[in-house]
Amino acid sequence: MGDYDVLVVGGGTGNNVAAAAADAGLETALVEKGPLGGTCLNRGCNPSKMLIQAATAANRVREADRFFLDATLDDIDYAAIVDDMDATLAPIAEGMEDRYREKEHLTLYRDEAVFVDDRTVEVGGETVSADRVVVAAGSRPLVPPIDGLDEVEYMTSTDALYRREQPDSLVILGGGYIAVELGYFFESLGTDVTIVEMMDTLVPREDPDIAETFTEIARERHEVYTGHRATAVESNGDGVTVHTETEGGETAAATGEALLVALGRRPNTDTLAVEAAGIETDDNGFVVTNDRLETSAENVWAQGDIADNAMFKHSGDYETEVTIDNAVHGRDREADFTAMPHAIFTEPQMAGVGKTEDELREAGREFVVGRADLPDTPMGRAKKLDHGFVKVLAAPDGEILGCHALGYEASTMLHEVVVAMRSGSGQVSDITDTIHAHPTLNKVVEYAFQDVTLA
Repeated sequence: MGDYDVLVVGGGTGNNVAAAAADAGLETALVEKGPLGGTCLNRGCNPSKMLIQAATAANRVREADRFFLDATLDDIDYAAIVDDMDATLAPIAEGMEDRYREKEHLTLYRDEAVFVDDRTVEVGGETVSADRVVVAAGSRPLVPPIDGLDEVEYMTSTDALYRREQPDSLVILGGGYIAVELGYFFESLGTDVTIVEMMDTLVPREDPDIAETFTEIARERHEVYTGHRATAVESNGDGVTVHTETEGGETAAATGEALLVALGRRPNTDTLAVEAAGIETDDNGFVVTNDRLETSAENVWAQGDIADNAMFKHSGDYETEVTIDNAVHGRDREADFTAMPHAIFTEPQMAGVGKTEDELREAGREFVVGRADLPDTPMGRAKKLDHGFVKVLAAPDGEILGCHALGYEASTMLHEVVVAMRSGSGQVSDITDTIHAHPTLNKVVEYAFQDVTLA
């Protein structure tokens, strides 16, 4: 028998597994070296979205004259924006820790865990084991080897979120969702932003129409180098210079006062030494799980970023439900990641669910397309929107294969499609037969589905 019934390594979504185990009367250990709440609460979703709201508010003021309103943006207290975010979120993590320390059947270890044997970790010089283990230790920013990078000051996304001094200029390496969200934030508050992305568009994992349209919008705000790979970084006295090169040999140099490395995230399996517990990982270091989120080690489950099923907070929340059923209550529940949505909170927002056009073509899947533009809708005109569309991908028989949106509140508009794909019949008619209140933003979703021509 182990020291505990259940051991949870990681206090992000894993904290809910630990709480459920303790509530079930199981002696439970929760190990987390940082503040509870994980990346989302402390280093990701929550802080970034609070900062982005300030950026969007600033842009609303700048755009007031479009509605014949005389408004000026006289000053931005950048440090106060960051301080307010920190003051709002820090007590949530602190309160969570206080509650967990008082919780019956739960022991909290505020230290780093390293696996030393089957279902056994070393924490702060103490060996802790359990009959059942859940690995939910998340991920961290990926910093690849780039010539000269170790010799200059640079930020990761965590550093950028809590930086209290706004840089006059910023070079961002990477064009994924973290890069473009932070680029939008800094640019909106007055920083000159340059983005360097090795793929042909920003947000290259999005549907090509979304990625290409957003890249065009971003070029109006930032200096954007797509198809450029960073080859070297050096200090220039006033900041940094990033040297880039295309596949064709074209070179460029991007300069800025500050440098942000936003080239993705890597799982924390290496710091955990999961191999000592017989936990298999893939070529990228992610823990391999089956449909029940079980790992290769007996009575060990994994969830969240470290398992790479989908590196989103909402997927982690869903995985938590599955893990609780299986690891805590001994059930045999399989995870179903059908219709997993995602969203990017720039302005305009981007959101998607299901397959992209590129994925369908690669799979040789026959499909038809429907599309509607947000500025052509009554609410789009009322809001004086310049950008935005919804794109539907459907099988000729009407099955919804994917839906992708760019525009004002795209993250919210997408959800009726998610419900149709996951809980309804998954047919185009689920949307077209639904009465949409007029003149809401979601009329553009209805119009896009009405644009689909079926066999």
